Amino acid sequence: MAEVLIIEDDDRIRPLLVRGLREAGHTVTSAPTGMGGLQLAVDSSPDLVVLDLGLPDVDGTQVLSMLRAVSQVPVIIASARADDPSLVGALDAGADDYVVKPFTSAQLDARVRAVLRRAASGREGPRTLTVGGLSVDLAGRRVHLDGAEVELTPREFDLLAHLAERPGEVVTKRDLLVEVWRQPWGGSDKTVDVHLSWLRRKLGETAADPRYLTTVRGVGVRLTAPDLPSPQDG
Repeated sequence: MAEVLIIEDDDRIRPLLVRGLREAGHTVTSAPTGMGGLQLAVDSSPDLVVLDLGLPDVDGTQVLSMLRAVSQVPVIIASARADDPSLVGALDAGADDYVVKPFTSAQLDARVRAVLRRAASGREGPRTLTVGGLSVDLAGRRVHLDGAEVELTPREFDLLAHLAERPGEVVTKRDLLVEVWRQPWGGSDKTVDVHLSWLRRKLGETAADPRYLTTVRGVGVRLTAPDLPSPQDG
C-alpha cells in the first residue's frame, strides 16, 4: 500500500484515522502541528499527505504552500466545512482532493487510493479513460462515443473527465462544484444541473432515459457503462 502522513491536531480524530488507515494496509505517521508535519513530510517523503486546515500553529493553506515549494507529494485536505473559502484556496494552491468532516477511515482510504491512482497515471504520461463506448483523452481533451467524436465545451469536458476518473462512483454536486468549478458549495446546484443536461444531450441521452449518466436523487450523479442487452433481448 502507501506511506501516508496525517497532519491533524484533534487528539480524538488523529488516532482513529491512523488506526483505520493502518488496518487498510497503509504505513501511517502523524503530526499534531503544521510545522511538525512539514518537517516529517520533508524527512520521510511520504506517498501522500492528509492535511487539516485548522491547525494550531500554522494555517493549513500555509503548510500546503510551504510543502509545494519542496515537494509534489499528493495532498488531501481535511476540512470542517465544504463551503470554507480556504478549501477552494487550498485546491487552487495544489491540493489534489478533499474530505469534509466528519468522515470515516474507510472514506478516507477510498480517497487515498483514488488520488494515488491518479498520481500514478499522471506519471505514466497521457491517459485515455474508457467507460463502455465512451473514450476520454485527457491529454488531447477529446471525447469519442462509439467511435464518433463528441464536441464539448471546456467545462463540459472537465465535468465528464472528472466523472470518468471515478467510474461507478456517485459523485455529489458539492464535489463537482468545488473540484470542477472551483467554487465553494453554497446550496445552489443549478450550474451543475444545467451542464449535466447539456452533456447528456451531446451523449444522446436524457435524465429520464440515461445511458451513461445516472442521477442518484438527493446524492449526485454516477458515470457507468450502459447495460448490454441480454441475448433474449436481441
